[in-house]
Amino acid sequence: MAQVRIVTDSTADIPAEMIEKLGIGVVPLKVHFGEETYLDGVTISPDAFYQKLMEDERLPTTSQPSPMDFVEIYRQAAAEGVTQILSIHLSSAMSGTYQSAMLAKSMVEGEIEVEVIDSKKPSYVYGMIVIAAARAAQAGQSLAQCTQLVYRMRDHVKVYFLVDTLEYLQKNGRIAKASALVGTLLNIKPILSVNEDGEVCPVEKVRGKNRAVGRIFELLQTELTSPIQAAVIHACDDEQANKVEGKLKEAFEVHELVRTYVGPVIGAHAGPKAIAIAAIEEKVIWGE
Repeated sequence: MAQVRIVTDSTADIPAEMIEKLGIGVVPLKVHFGEETYLDGVTISPDAFYQKLMEDERLPTTSQPSPMDFVEIYRQAAAEGVTQILSIHLSSAMSGTYQSAMLAKSMVEGEIEVEVIDSKKPSYVYGMIVIAAARAAQAGQSLAQCTQLVYRMRDHVKVYFLVDTLEYLQKNGRIAKASALVGTLLNIKPILSVNEDGEVCPVEKVRGKNRAVGRIFELLQTELTSPIQAAVIHACDDEQANKVEGKLKEAFEVHELVRTYVGPVIGAHAGPKAIAIAAIEEKVIWGE
């Protein structure tokens, strides 16, 4: 058994087979359509969510896990003989999930050692960090070593993303209605990223999705040196994901490329057909 158990939440958008293979504990967030409540990635899949999002006039809302949700998974690990947990979560600037995990940590003090980290990232942008930590734990690295790896990757992973429509950002109060209308009429595709505080931030405004994707690759090529590990994270847009994967392989020596969905919780804010590219130099992972 690995010395350290890795725990995360469902917004890491990690493919199910990787969760199972690496023994990662996952606490789900919730998505609400009116009085209907779904567990992210458990009782609603990304495909079903985006279909409902486009058909249902109600704007979905999301909610974080309770501290007791985390206490349950921490105590379960302790009952299995695990002595240390590294719990890595969605940016605290986007959700109260990290705070719930911190409260849970205080509630199990004396039962099991828990280290909680604010990833300051969304979706599989931090999911790839969780995966690296889980692999390190399986290889027998200590809690301190796994924690150092997480902070190192958090500080160096690059991410850019595009939304297909500004409607959901406007409805969720991220941008003004007038800005959303003008942007839609002009086919403006803002290139977005995440700043060091874990907040979504604008990078550039480009007209047209293809041009915006091209500009993202220009940015990445100035920031990264091969070999890299990368991820294509998409909101049910396989056609665009295929194109982006091809561009990544042309532009870089990619040692690992993971493709995954923007899950329901993040998708409630980004909307259908959003797409993100996350990448990190492999030398950072190895601490070189």
